[in-house]
Amino acid sequence: MKTFRSHGKLLLTSEYVVLDGAKALALPTKFGQSLSILPNNKGNISWQSYDENNELWFEAILPLNLDLDASETKDEVSTRLLEILTAAQRLNPEFLKGSNGLEIKTNQDFNRKWGLGTSSTLINNIATWAKIDAYQLLDLTFGGSGYDVACAQHNHPITYQLVSENSPKVTEVVFNPPFKDQLYFIYLNKKQNSREGIKTYKALRQNTSNSLEDFNTITESLIDCQHLSEFEALVTEHESLISELIEQPPIKFQLFEDFNGAIKSLGAWGGDFILATSINNPRDYFNSKGYDTIISYSDMIK
Repeated sequence: MKTFRSHGKLLLTSEYVVLDGAKALALPTKFGQSLSILPNNKGNISWQSYDENNELWFEAILPLNLDLDASETKDEVSTRLLEILTAAQRLNPEFLKGSNGLEIKTNQDFNRKWGLGTSSTLINNIATWAKIDAYQLLDLTFGGSGYDVACAQHNHPITYQLVSENSPKVTEVVFNPPFKDQLYFIYLNKKQNSREGIKTYKALRQNTSNSLEDFNTITESLIDCQHLSEFEALVTEHESLISELIEQPPIKFQLFEDFNGAIKSLGAWGGDFILATSINNPRDYFNSKGYDTIISYSDMIK
């Protein structure tokens, strides 16, 4: 049996503008997804996916020849899987050749509604299995900046920057703020479709050339930041800059105006996780607002 595992992701800085070449600070998570492959002689691909409770949430029988019309199931997940496997075979024509059948299992240790990278961890695992470039596979399937794939491949925080088309610069950095025990991640009870967020951002056609250096500076300053008050000022400035670009009010103004601390959206605005700073554990505050998933920095980030 072959097994591959990839890390989930959170984008701390430069959401949206990472697409325009801004330097982003991205954090691989302790949560992730594994992919196991076992050969058999059944003449098909038996696929099973298990959630964080080790409960089966998806299964399908897929044709080895990757013929979408020959699939025994026509659901959206099966169709997407066949598209990914077909794209992998385009990049490596030898992929799956000579196989008599496969049993494939995926296991993720996070709630797939959280937006931590169900798709990107799958893409990276399949790319590793197929011996192809994960960024090329992403481009042929889901699209996006690729920072999530970079997180899938790294064990430490990274900076990520598109220096040219389809050519990311990925650098592992030391991001270990002395105040990390005062950083918390809160799930907003809503999974955000990042592809739709990107589509909306591009439709605005904002000229970001004059502001990219501001985001680069904030990213570098956050990496070196040693004091919580400075960190809070930086993320608040970042929220203000993004707010102007996407013409949306920051999430703190929308939902948490009375919160005693800084709040920052992570990734596409409007869902998934936010980052909150707090001297004391803010669980009671967010519970009172109806948000029950509060994860400390040390429990989330590698």
